[in-house]
Amino acid sequence: MSGTLYIVATPIGNLEDMTYRAVRILTEVDLIAAEDTRHSLKLLNHFNISKSLTSYFDHNQQFKGERILNALRQGKNVALISDAGTPCISDPGYNLVRDAVAAGITVIPIPGACAAIAALAGSGMPSDSFTFAGFPPSRQGKRCSFLTELSALPGTLLLYEAPHRLADTLRDIRQVMGERQVVVARELTKIYEEFIRGTASEVIAAAIDQGRVRGEVVILIAPGELARAVAEPLDGLLRRLLDEEGLSVKDAAKKASLITGTSRSEAYAEALRLTNGVGNE
Repeated sequence: MSGTLYIVATPIGNLEDMTYRAVRILTEVDLIAAEDTRHSLKLLNHFNISKSLTSYFDHNQQFKGERILNALRQGKNVALISDAGTPCISDPGYNLVRDAVAAGITVIPIPGACAAIAALAGSGMPSDSFTFAGFPPSRQGKRCSFLTELSALPGTLLLYEAPHRLADTLRDIRQVMGERQVVVARELTKIYEEFIRGTASEVIAAAIDQGRVRGEVVILIAPGELARAVAEPLDGLLRRLLDEEGLSVKDAAKKASLITGTSRSEAYAEALRLTNGVGNE
């Protein structure tokens, strides 16, 4: 009988974000596969966990992945952890999960910290629809093409970025997408946690004023409609949603509320007024 592969989220900064379940699973498994064993050893020592460790990262995933699968086939339980946050989010863990699933091995996620979701929750941007696109390409040409493809998507866009490329990526966002509202979330859960909010130009200026940015960074980009709504009054937006897009009073009010930040009741009342009290629900 094969073992179980656990996908265990670990803190992205604050060790208090480690869950009781995560500690228990790491204590009980036979083997822990870590992105960086030296880094993970500090976490394990903090929680008095003593287990066999093996590395699993981009450059050894094919070789180590097969060894981990063999251990699972032999009935051993394995936990996969990354340096911080939830494994398989912008790291090679998904390859191991894919192969385990194909081999009929049980995979159980142990939820916990995730920088992208934490940033979205604290950003103040629409969260009913969003796209997480990982790290943009490092070369400007490919990065601009990448951003162009994303610009037509609905909902909030979430990106990870290295601190030393933040300013260049923000400039490319402004060039490709214009003056959308942007949030840069950095050092999440740590002492210097910070959210920088504003238009693309305002966030660029703030980031540059700070000098060299440190720590992991999440960039959030508002939906294109949100940028237009800055210059579009509520009644104009509602008329477009009702007339051009053919939405019902209820749906138009809900969408206008998300785009502008107006309360749902105010948007609904205005939509009713525009339709002379006769909704098209």
